[in-house]
Amino acid sequence: MSEQPSAAYSVRAVLQRLESLRRAGVTHLPKSPAGADPALAVSAPESSRLPHEPMPRKTAQKTSSPAAAFRVEALAELERRVAACTRCGELAASRTQTVFGAGNPSARLVFVGEAPGADEDRQGEPFVGRAGMLLTDIIEKGMKLRRSDVYICNILRCRPPGNRTPLPVEAANCREHLDAQLAIIQPEFICCLGAVAAQNLLGVSTPIGQLRGRFLDYQGIKVLCTYHPAYVLRNPAAKRHVWDDIQMLMAEMGLKVPKKSK
Repeated sequence: MSEQPSAAYSVRAVLQRLESLRRAGVTHLPKSPAGADPALAVSAPESSRLPHEPMPRKTAQKTSSPAAAFRVEALAELERRVAACTRCGELAASRTQTVFGAGNPSARLVFVGEAPGADEDRQGEPFVGRAGMLLTDIIEKGMKLRRSDVYICNILRCRPPGNRTPLPVEAANCREHLDAQLAIIQPEFICCLGAVAAQNLLGVSTPIGQLRGRFLDYQGIKVLCTYHPAYVLRNPAAKRHVWDDIQMLMAEMGLKVPKKSK
């Protein structure tokens, strides 16, 4: 009887597979039949996509299934690679640490923001400052999910000096890390927070006001764009628009949407 490949071997193999696919221009892996063996993810493109864990619509469950464990190991290996990245010399020299991402490795929903700020750079976690508190309220008070049910990351994994807008070359340097995260997690939905996240993910220059309010497609994933929580803090009137977008997302995910008051 042949032995099953070790978790470490599987992680290395899938990351090598992701790198070869990226070089070939593939940015997301096709869906495989439910229940497929995660070990097959490294053998052929058509069977590369890991099965999602069955989870309730409202909350994620902890699971020790092979698919979930595989995702955890793959993300951990990718995080180690990100921590050693020095492609952006200025960012690598000025950062306290990289901010990889956090949340449920099998999340149905991934929030993608712009870049770490001072609080995130200090703590190593995405969205932990004032904007992060607002995002947590959106997830927990608005969507009635736990923050740990979703996955949160950014276009950049390093804080730009002075919280400036990421440069195109920096976003390009970090893109394979984002692509690899999404390929491992394989979410059904992505919520882009702000213009930088939306434009870089989708490869467009369309203003965020024109991107929001509708679902877009990214490699078979439904994408909803809305204003960044930091923008809402500066412009409280945008809160209404964000809540409209989030309710649209909730409905599409099959979550209970509060009835509008008359």
